[in-house]
Amino acid sequence: MRDMLKAGVHFGHQTRYWNPKMKPFIFGARNKVHIINLEKTVPMFNEALAELNKISARKGKILFVGTKRAASEAVKEAANSCDQFFVNHRWLGGMLTNWKTVRQSIKRLKDLETQSQDGTFEKLTKKEALMRTRELEKLENSLGGIKDMGGLPDALFVIDADHEHIAIKEANNLGIPVFAIVDTNSDPDGVDFVIPGNADGVDFVIPLSRVTMTQSVLLACTWALSLQPFVKAVLRIWLPRRKKAS
Repeated sequence: MRDMLKAGVHFGHQTRYWNPKMKPFIFGARNKVHIINLEKTVPMFNEALAELNKISARKGKILFVGTKRAASEAVKEAANSCDQFFVNHRWLGGMLTNWKTVRQSIKRLKDLETQSQDGTFEKLTKKEALMRTRELEKLENSLGGIKDMGGLPDALFVIDADHEHIAIKEANNLGIPVFAIVDTNSDPDGVDFVIPGNADGVDFVIPLSRVTMTQSVLLACTWALSLQPFVKAVLRIWLPRRKKAS
């Protein structure tokens, strides 16, 4: 917990922007900024991690959602590193609830990818090739992180519950469990596994475990936002536990 304090996980939003529903997770206030109670954060983080491990172990699909500009590249790299899926640009309305239409857009994306690689673009006029290239880039930005998901995810992990409220609502409508970092200005309703924490300037690591096709060992996979050194704090807490468990 000392490491978390050093990393600034406990700093919430200014008191005037708070959501009263987060009161159970607030320790107090300092300089008109709410302080998150890390004695609540730690067990809730561990509970979320245990459930994510179960989902991953049964080869479930976890969709990471972090569309803030500062988090975009980190979310992409992290999801790719653990063979999961991501949305790191604008969340398109209906991305989950209108999956049939999204699937058609994914098909178009893959068709354009093939055309760009098999020489089709080179046979087009410059104008037409440019139009298709722009369409490809737009679709890749929106759907590239879910193009191989093959269906709805088994869980959502959300960086900022307030910022990604549309994604959370869609998941709720479909009964998809939601894991989220929830700051003091956010509404925790709709989040199945709340992790109280600083969602604006936080490095958060999700050590995901998954079972490979050939062996029944859990592989550690780190996912982090490169905004503050919380990643080191959580790793210092988590890695010794994994060593003891193994």
